[in-house]
Amino acid sequence: MNFDFLVLGTGSATPVINRHPSAFLLSIENESFLIDCGEGTQYRLLEQKVKSSRIRHIFISHLHGDHYFGLIGLLSSWSMNQRKEELTIFAPRGLDEILTSQFKHSETRLHFKINFVETDTENAYHILETNLVTVETIPLQHRIPCCGFLFRSKASKRKIVAEKLSENFPIPYLKMLKDGLDIYDELSGITYKNEDYTIAGCVSKSFAYCSDTAYNELKISQLYNIDAIYHEATFTDSELKRAEQTNHSTARQAATIAKHSKAQQLIIGHYSSRYKTLETHLSEAQSVFESTFLAEEGKSFKI
Repeated sequence: MNFDFLVLGTGSATPVINRHPSAFLLSIENESFLIDCGEGTQYRLLEQKVKSSRIRHIFISHLHGDHYFGLIGLLSSWSMNQRKEELTIFAPRGLDEILTSQFKHSETRLHFKINFVETDTENAYHILETNLVTVETIPLQHRIPCCGFLFRSKASKRKIVAEKLSENFPIPYLKMLKDGLDIYDELSGITYKNEDYTIAGCVSKSFAYCSDTAYNELKISQLYNIDAIYHEATFTDSELKRAEQTNHSTARQAATIAKHSKAQQLIIGHYSSRYKTLETHLSEAQSVFESTFLAEEGKSFKI
Protein backbone atom coordinates (compact mmCIF):
# COMPACT_ATOMS: atom_id res chain seq x y z
CA MET A 1 0.00 0.00 0.00
CA ASN A 2 1.28 3.46 -0.91
CA PHE A 3 1.48 5.59 2.23
CA ASP A 4 3.43 8.79 1.60
CA PHE A 5 4.01 11.95 3.65
CA LEU A 6 4.90 14.98 1.51
CA VAL A 7 6.41 18.05 3.16
CA LEU A 8 5.10 21.35 1.78
CA GLY A 9 6.18 23.72 4.55
CA THR A 10 8.41 23.47 7.62
CA GLY A 11 8.54 27.01 8.99
CA SER A 12 6.93 28.58 12.02
CA ALA A 13 5.26 31.98 12.47
CA THR A 14 7.99 34.29 11.14
CA PRO A 15 8.76 34.00 7.40
CA VAL A 16 12.12 32.66 6.23
CA ILE A 17 13.34 32.39 2.63
CA ASN A 18 13.04 28.79 1.37
CA ARG A 19 11.15 27.68 4.48
CA HIS A 20 7.38 27.86 4.01
CA PRO A 21 4.63 27.85 6.69
CA SER A 22 3.26 24.52 7.88
CA ALA A 23 1.55 22.36 5.28
CA PHE A 24 1.74 18.65 4.53
CA LEU A 25 0.07 16.12 2.26
CA LEU A 26 -0.55 12.54 3.36
CA SER A 27 -1.38 10.22 0.45
CA ILE A 28 -2.78 6.74 1.00
CA GLU A 29 -3.36 4.94 -2.30
CA ASN A 30 -5.63 7.31 -4.27
CA GLU A 31 -6.75 9.40 -1.29
CA SER A 32 -4.89 12.57 -0.30
CA PHE A 33 -5.27 14.44 2.98
CA LEU A 34 -4.05 18.02 3.40
CA ILE A 35 -2.76 18.65 6.92
CA ASP A 36 -2.51 22.32 7.87
CA CYS A 37 -2.49 24.99 5.20
CA GLY A 38 -0.06 27.83 5.83
CA GLU A 39 0.31 30.84 3.55
CA GLY A 40 1.15 29.89 -0.03
CA THR A 41 0.14 26.23 0.24
CA GLN A 42 -1.60 26.37 -3.14
CA TYR A 43 1.75 27.24 -4.76
CA ARG A 44 3.43 24.29 -3.06
CA LEU A 45 0.69 21.97 -4.35
CA LEU A 46 1.21 23.30 -7.88
CA GLU A 47 4.97 22.79 -7.60
CA GLN A 48 4.43 19.19 -6.55
CA LYS A 49 1.81 18.61 -9.28
CA VAL A 50 -0.80 17.47 -6.76
CA LYS A 51 -4.27 16.85 -8.20
CA SER A 52 -6.74 18.89 -6.15
CA SER A 53 -9.56 16.46 -6.95
CA ARG A 54 -7.83 13.85 -4.78
CA ILE A 55 -7.99 16.11 -1.73
CA ARG A 56 -11.41 15.56 -0.16
CA HIS A 57 -10.38 16.24 3.46
CA ILE A 58 -8.38 19.05 5.08
CA PHE A 59 -7.19 18.93 8.70
CA ILE A 60 -6.31 22.18 10.50
CA SER A 61 -4.57 21.64 13.83
CA HIS A 62 -5.22 25.11 15.29
CA LEU A 63 -5.95 28.69 14.35
CA HIS A 64 -2.53 30.30 14.49
CA GLY A 65 -2.06 31.92 11.10
CA ASP A 66 0.97 29.92 10.00
CA HIS A 67 -1.28 26.85 9.97
CA TYR A 68 -4.30 28.13 8.03
CA PHE A 69 -3.66 31.50 6.30
CA GLY A 70 -3.29 29.69 2.96
CA LEU A 71 -6.75 28.18 3.12
CA ILE A 72 -8.81 31.09 1.76
CA GLY A 73 -6.59 31.44 -1.30
CA LEU A 74 -6.59 27.71 -1.93
CA LEU A 75 -10.37 27.36 -1.71
CA SER A 76 -10.91 30.42 -3.90
CA SER A 77 -8.56 29.08 -6.58
CA TRP A 78 -10.22 25.68 -6.53
CA SER A 79 -13.58 27.34 -7.07
CA MET A 80 -12.28 29.48 -9.96
CA ASN A 81 -10.94 26.28 -11.50
CA GLN A 82 -14.48 24.85 -11.34
CA ARG A 83 -13.84 22.26 -8.67
CA LYS A 84 -17.00 20.22 -8.02
CA GLU A 85 -15.80 17.65 -5.49
CA GLU A 86 -17.23 18.01 -2.00
CA LEU A 87 -14.72 18.96 0.70
CA THR A 88 -14.66 18.34 4.46
CA ILE A 89 -12.58 20.57 6.74
CA PHE A 90 -11.75 19.48 10.29
CA ALA A 91 -10.71 22.36 12.54
CA PRO A 92 -11.23 23.91 15.97
CA ARG A 93 -14.17 26.24 16.55
CA GLY A 94 -14.02 29.51 14.65
CA LEU A 95 -12.62 28.57 11.26
CA ASP A 96 -16.04 28.30 9.63
CA GLU A 97 -16.85 31.82 10.87
CA ILE A 98 -13.55 33.17 9.50
CA LEU A 99 -14.04 31.66 6.06
CA THR A 100 -17.72 32.58 5.85
CA SER A 101 -16.93 36.21 6.68
CA GLN A 102 -14.09 36.37 4.15
CA PHE A 103 -16.20 34.89 1.36
CA LYS A 104 -19.13 37.16 2.24
CA HIS A 105 -17.17 40.40 2.01
CA SER A 106 -15.27 39.34 -1.12
CA GLU A 107 -18.50 38.07 -2.70
CA THR A 108 -16.85 34.72 -3.33
CA ARG A 109 -19.30 31.99 -4.33
CA LEU A 110 -17.79 28.54 -4.17
CA HIS A 111 -18.78 25.96 -6.78
CA PHE A 112 -18.36 23.06 -4.39
CA LYS A 113 -19.81 22.13 -1.01
CA ILE A 114 -17.75 22.47 2.17
CA ASN A 115 -18.59 20.50 5.30
CA PHE A 116 -17.12 21.97 8.49
CA VAL A 117 -16.41 19.56 11.32
CA GLU A 118 -15.47 21.21 14.61
CA THR A 119 -12.76 19.31 16.48
CA ASP A 120 -12.76 18.77 20.23
CA THR A 121 -9.10 19.43 21.01
CA GLU A 122 -9.38 18.18 24.59
CA ASN A 123 -10.13 14.54 23.80
CA ALA A 124 -8.84 11.76 21.57
CA TYR A 125 -11.63 10.39 19.39
CA HIS A 126 -12.34 9.16 15.87
CA ILE A 127 -13.35 11.88 13.42
CA LEU A 128 -13.19 10.09 10.06
CA GLU A 129 -13.38 6.66 8.50
CA THR A 130 -13.03 5.93 4.78
CA ASN A 131 -12.55 2.71 2.87
CA LEU A 132 -8.80 3.03 3.39
CA VAL A 133 -8.16 4.87 6.64
CA THR A 134 -9.38 5.91 10.08
CA VAL A 135 -8.42 9.23 11.66
CA GLU A 136 -8.52 10.26 15.31
CA THR A 137 -7.52 13.42 17.13
CA ILE A 138 -4.45 13.77 19.36
CA PRO A 139 -4.93 16.36 22.15
CA LEU A 140 -1.97 18.76 22.23
CA GLN A 141 -0.84 21.39 24.71
CA HIS A 142 -0.53 24.81 23.09
CA ARG A 143 -1.50 28.44 23.76
CA ILE A 144 -4.83 28.03 21.96
CA PRO A 145 -6.96 24.91 21.28
CA CYS A 146 -4.86 22.55 19.21
CA CYS A 147 -4.89 18.90 18.25
CA GLY A 148 -2.88 16.55 16.09
CA PHE A 149 -4.19 13.73 13.95
CA LEU A 150 -3.53 9.98 13.99
CA PHE A 151 -4.01 8.17 10.68
CA ARG A 152 -4.29 4.38 10.48
CA SER A 153 -4.65 2.62 7.15
CA LYS A 154 -6.84 -0.45 7.09
CA ALA A 155 -5.28 -3.86 6.57
CA SER A 156 -6.52 -5.46 3.37
CA LYS A 157 -7.79 -9.01 2.95
CA ARG A 158 -5.63 -11.70 1.43
CA LYS A 159 -5.01 -11.36 -2.31
CA ILE A 160 -5.89 -14.04 -4.86
CA VAL A 161 -3.03 -15.35 -7.01
CA ALA A 162 -4.94 -15.41 -10.29
CA GLU A 163 -2.51 -17.61 -12.21
CA LYS A 164 -3.10 -20.45 -9.73
CA LEU A 165 -6.83 -20.60 -10.39
CA SER A 166 -8.25 -23.15 -12.82
CA GLU A 167 -10.38 -21.93 -15.72
CA ASN A 168 -13.66 -22.93 -14.06
CA PHE A 169 -12.71 -22.07 -10.48
CA PRO A 170 -15.94 -21.58 -8.46
CA ILE A 171 -16.57 -17.85 -8.13
CA PRO A 172 -18.20 -18.06 -4.65
CA TYR A 173 -14.96 -19.51 -3.27
CA LEU A 174 -12.96 -16.37 -4.07
CA LYS A 175 -14.44 -14.37 -1.21
CA MET A 176 -13.87 -17.24 1.20
CA LEU A 177 -10.23 -17.46 0.17
CA LYS A 178 -9.81 -13.70 0.64
CA ASP A 179 -11.22 -14.14 4.13
CA GLY A 180 -8.43 -16.62 4.89
CA LEU A 181 -10.50 -19.80 4.80
CA ASP A 182 -9.67 -23.25 3.47
CA ILE A 183 -12.49 -24.66 1.33
CA TYR A 184 -13.63 -28.25 0.88
CA ASP A 185 -15.65 -28.87 -2.29
CA GLU A 186 -17.97 -31.79 -1.58
CA LEU A 187 -18.79 -32.40 -5.25
CA SER A 188 -15.20 -32.80 -6.40
CA GLY A 189 -13.67 -33.86 -3.10
CA ILE A 190 -10.99 -31.17 -3.55
CA THR A 191 -9.72 -29.04 -0.71
CA TYR A 192 -8.63 -25.57 -1.72
CA LYS A 193 -6.03 -24.49 0.82
CA ASN A 194 -5.89 -20.79 1.36
CA GLU A 195 -2.10 -20.68 1.39
CA ASP A 196 -2.00 -22.23 -2.09
CA TYR A 197 -4.19 -19.63 -3.74
CA THR A 198 -3.57 -16.37 -1.90
CA ILE A 199 -0.85 -14.11 -0.56
CA ALA A 200 -0.98 -11.79 2.42
CA GLY A 201 -2.71 -8.46 1.93
CA CYS A 202 -1.37 -5.07 2.98
CA VAL A 203 -0.75 -4.62 6.70
CA SER A 204 -2.09 -1.62 8.57
CA LYS A 205 0.22 1.39 8.79
CA SER A 206 0.03 4.32 11.17
CA PHE A 207 1.15 7.95 11.15
CA ALA A 208 0.78 10.68 13.77
CA TYR A 209 0.89 14.40 13.08
CA CYS A 210 1.78 16.36 16.22
CA SER A 211 1.55 20.04 15.46
CA ASP A 212 2.46 22.89 17.83
CA THR A 213 2.70 21.52 21.36
CA ALA A 214 4.60 21.69 24.59
CA TYR A 215 6.35 18.50 25.69
CA ASN A 216 3.61 16.28 27.06
CA GLU A 217 4.01 12.58 27.83
CA LEU A 218 0.25 12.03 28.05
CA LYS A 219 0.07 11.36 24.32
CA ILE A 220 2.66 8.57 24.41
CA SER A 221 0.12 5.82 25.11
CA GLN A 222 -1.94 6.90 22.09
CA LEU A 223 1.14 6.79 19.86
CA TYR A 224 2.55 3.49 21.12
CA ASN A 225 4.16 1.29 18.42
CA ILE A 226 3.30 3.75 15.66
CA ASP A 227 5.10 3.57 12.32
CA ALA A 228 5.95 7.26 11.97
CA ILE A 229 5.51 10.51 13.88
CA TYR A 230 5.77 14.05 12.62
CA HIS A 231 6.47 16.22 15.67
CA GLU A 232 7.20 19.91 15.90
CA ALA A 233 10.74 20.80 16.98
CA THR A 234 10.64 24.57 17.02
CA PHE A 235 13.74 24.98 19.21
CA THR A 236 17.00 23.33 20.23
CA ASP A 237 18.18 22.76 23.81
CA SER A 238 19.66 26.26 24.07
CA GLU A 239 16.13 27.70 23.88
CA LEU A 240 14.44 25.28 26.28
CA LYS A 241 13.00 28.07 28.43
CA ARG A 242 11.64 29.79 25.34
CA ALA A 243 9.99 26.51 24.32
CA GLU A 244 8.34 26.23 27.72
CA GLN A 245 7.13 29.84 27.62
CA THR A 246 5.55 29.47 24.18
CA ASN A 247 4.20 25.91 24.55
CA HIS A 248 6.51 24.51 21.91
CA SER A 249 8.95 21.59 21.88
CA THR A 250 12.66 21.13 21.34
CA ALA A 251 14.13 18.59 18.96
CA ARG A 252 15.32 16.49 21.90
CA GLN A 253 11.83 16.51 23.43
CA ALA A 254 10.27 15.41 20.14
CA ALA A 255 12.78 12.54 20.00
CA THR A 256 11.95 11.57 23.57
CA ILE A 257 8.27 11.23 22.61
CA ALA A 258 9.24 9.01 19.67
CA LYS A 259 11.55 6.88 21.80
CA HIS A 260 9.01 6.28 24.55
CA SER A 261 6.32 5.60 21.94
CA LYS A 262 8.55 2.95 20.32
CA ALA A 263 7.93 4.58 16.96
CA GLN A 264 9.70 3.36 13.84
CA GLN A 265 10.69 6.81 12.60
CA LEU A 266 10.44 10.47 13.58
CA ILE A 267 10.17 13.47 11.26
CA ILE A 268 10.75 16.87 12.86
CA GLY A 269 9.79 20.32 11.58
CA HIS A 270 8.22 23.71 12.41
CA TYR A 271 11.62 25.32 12.89
CA SER A 272 11.99 28.76 14.44
CA SER A 273 13.22 31.46 12.07
CA ARG A 274 16.21 32.09 14.35
CA TYR A 275 17.88 28.93 12.97
CA LYS A 276 19.61 29.31 9.63
CA THR A 277 20.84 25.70 9.62
CA LEU A 278 19.30 22.59 11.18
CA GLU A 279 22.29 20.40 12.02
CA THR A 280 21.82 20.98 15.76
CA HIS A 281 18.16 20.01 15.60
CA LEU A 282 19.07 16.75 13.92
CA SER A 283 22.04 15.88 16.15
CA GLU A 284 20.14 16.60 19.37
CA ALA A 285 17.17 14.51 18.25
CA GLN A 286 19.30 11.62 16.96
CA SER A 287 21.20 11.48 20.24
CA VAL A 288 17.91 10.30 21.77
CA PHE A 289 16.18 8.62 18.82
CA GLU A 290 18.46 7.59 15.98
CA SER A 291 15.76 7.17 13.34
CA THR A 292 15.05 10.92 13.16
CA PHE A 293 14.79 12.84 9.89
CA LEU A 294 14.47 16.51 9.05
CA ALA A 295 11.33 17.67 7.30
CA GLU A 296 12.42 19.65 4.24
CA GLU A 297 10.31 21.37 1.61
CA GLY A 298 9.44 18.99 -1.22
CA LYS A 299 10.73 15.89 0.56
CA SER A 300 8.52 12.81 0.62
CA PHE A 301 8.67 10.04 3.22
CA LYS A 302 7.47 6.47 2.70
CA ILE A 303 5.61 5.26 5.76
